[in-house]
Amino acid sequence: MNASQQSGPVSDAGDAGMLADDVAIPFAVLPLEVRGRVVRLGAALDVLLANHGYPVPVARALGEAATLTALLGTSLKFEGRFQLQTRSDGVIDMLVVDFDAPDRLRAFARFKADKLDEALAAGAASPAQLLGKGHLAFTIDQGPEMSRYQGVVSLTGQGLEAAAHEYFLRSEQIPTLVRLAVAEVLAPGAPAPNWRAGGLIVQFLPDSPERRRIADLDPGDAPEGAQIAAFAEDDFWAEARALAGTVEDHELVDPALSTERLLYRLFHERGVTVYGAGPLRHACRCSREGIELMLRGFSVQERKDMVGDDGRIGVTCEFCGVPRDFDPADFAAD
Repeated sequence: MNASQQSGPVSDAGDAGMLADDVAIPFAVLPLEVRGRVVRLGAALDVLLANHGYPVPVARALGEAATLTALLGTSLKFEGRFQLQTRSDGVIDMLVVDFDAPDRLRAFARFKADKLDEALAAGAASPAQLLGKGHLAFTIDQGPEMSRYQGVVSLTGQGLEAAAHEYFLRSEQIPTLVRLAVAEVLAPGAPAPNWRAGGLIVQFLPDSPERRRIADLDPGDAPEGAQIAAFAEDDFWAEARALAGTVEDHELVDPALSTERLLYRLFHERGVTVYGAGPLRHACRCSREGIELMLRGFSVQERKDMVGDDGRIGVTCEFCGVPRDFDPADFAAD
């Protein structure tokens, strides 16, 4: 079955014709009342990272952010914009990833090169360690006629996976499991390693009202400080979380393992259904015309201060890394 064309139950069939990169594939494990998505990024991520030449630890952190953004952004039911942004005191003090529904990703990272060298020397260069403490914000923009929504969660050194769990627990109150993996992988026949990423999100979304909320009992008239018993975790969600939790990083980034086969490995005991895949691609919104319009918004003196030694105004897009230069004379009439 080619998931980009059909949907249906996944079986332990061969993988011929099913391998695909740069896709988001929704799925459901109906007996356990869970739904989710798998994101696999190949060339789109490699281009996104290669344009900037980031050091490996920074590239890995930005790859995680791009994967998480794709997992969440592909759930949008409208052609709006979803943005992930971190601000922190870490070596990587800012990550920004834009997802323009239905399929466009762009991203950049800002980091302190001298502090990165210190972190590498100290063996403290995991994505979570490099992000440090601060906050993670998710912003949904449905256009000028709609209000923007923003959810914020603290970064306390726990990394993006754990921060996403915290967000869904506190903001959405949906039991959720998120897994992210990023690596440089040498595919058979390839001349050099390429960046790849994989992500999995699983959410407990039951239809029955009595199962919709896993919550504490009302304390009633219990005295202050008394320990209140809580409902046991729903058995369906406990099983789904245990099954999804067995996924390994290498499975998420393996170019020889299809998403369908991966989902079969995780959920075949209960049965898993996949739905039509949505493509993903690296694409930037910047353009020469847009940058020229931005430059016209500056004062004459500000533009003079931008002129380089070559007599041109140079502008490089933070997201895609594409440099453009302009003749100051083109703005003389402004």
